[in-house]
Amino acid sequence: MREYGLLGSNILDSDFSFEIKIKEGAGAFVCGEETALIGSIEGKRGMPRSRPPFPAIAGLFGSPTIINNVETLGTLPNILRNGPDWYTRFGKEGNRGTKTFSLVGKIRRPGLIEVQLGTTLREIIFDIGGGVQKPFKAIQTGGPSGGCLSEEFLDLTVDYESLASAGSIMGSGGLIVMDEDTCIVDLAKYFLDFTQKESCGKCVPCRVGTKHILEILQRITEGEGSPDDLLALRTLGDTIKKGALCGLGQTAPNPVLTTLRYFRNEYLEHIKDHTCRATVCKSLIEYRVIKEKCTGCQSCVRVCPTGAITGPRSEPHNLDASKCIKCRSCYEICRYDAIAGDAIVIRTAERQS
Repeated sequence: MREYGLLGSNILDSDFSFEIKIKEGAGAFVCGEETALIGSIEGKRGMPRSRPPFPAIAGLFGSPTIINNVETLGTLPNILRNGPDWYTRFGKEGNRGTKTFSLVGKIRRPGLIEVQLGTTLREIIFDIGGGVQKPFKAIQTGGPSGGCLSEEFLDLTVDYESLASAGSIMGSGGLIVMDEDTCIVDLAKYFLDFTQKESCGKCVPCRVGTKHILEILQRITEGEGSPDDLLALRTLGDTIKKGALCGLGQTAPNPVLTTLRYFRNEYLEHIKDHTCRATVCKSLIEYRVIKEKCTGCQSCVRVCPTGAITGPRSEPHNLDASKCIKCRSCYEICRYDAIAGDAIVIRTAERQS
């Protein structure tokens, strides 16, 4: 660009100077919010600012600033080459263009995909992604702050309004596919743990609210929750969404609120029955070998990190519960469904007493 006189001191218009500087961030999740990003570029801690004034009026170092992500800027060359009419051929009314997604999870063909806005989740999961090996359970859209949608939403079109109506977001373009081996409560806890740690701490709803939600989810996954916790989660989630200063806090409760809405029975199983149907929550399960199904292939023996599983080849193996750390390695590698995760009945009785 400098050689062609489009950049720097050799720019064709001597009255106008234009430079490009690449600023590498520290990777803070909250800096996805535009004012937090501006603060980071200015050398300050990445924390959102109250608006107005908006960045277009007073942004970087107090100057008018336009902020767009790389994906948006990446569409400009083709629009400039082909014209806006070419771009609006893609997508649907009100949601023109395409969207890039990271399709991951329990999917046969994971990877980066680009689809027209208005494509259904069913097309993305089963036509593009090749479907799942085990029964489909849910898909989370929008990254860590996105909502988890159940099977009833497979024919939902992927656009901003449709996702919002279901309690989710387009977000960063993450699509995480889950099957029956995913524990919904544990999943919600995982994402809340992430957003709670990434909270900048500036506003009370996000700083304190996400901490309380995480503590409640932790209790539930350990079999120590109560039915009242579900109301508390709902109330906290709604309060954080309405009171948080920036998009991180406003969307952080989405994984909890949507899983409560579409997978409430799974929460109740953890609370009332002290069971985890996906055999993920360590405090609620104990693994054992089903002798009738075990072929003695020794796959589980090889992956067990503590030597809890023993036995000669071609004979049913044994699992020493005192050595088992419940890492699920044996459960996931067994091709014969010979590893079972049972509810810990004795521990449940002790808690109730």
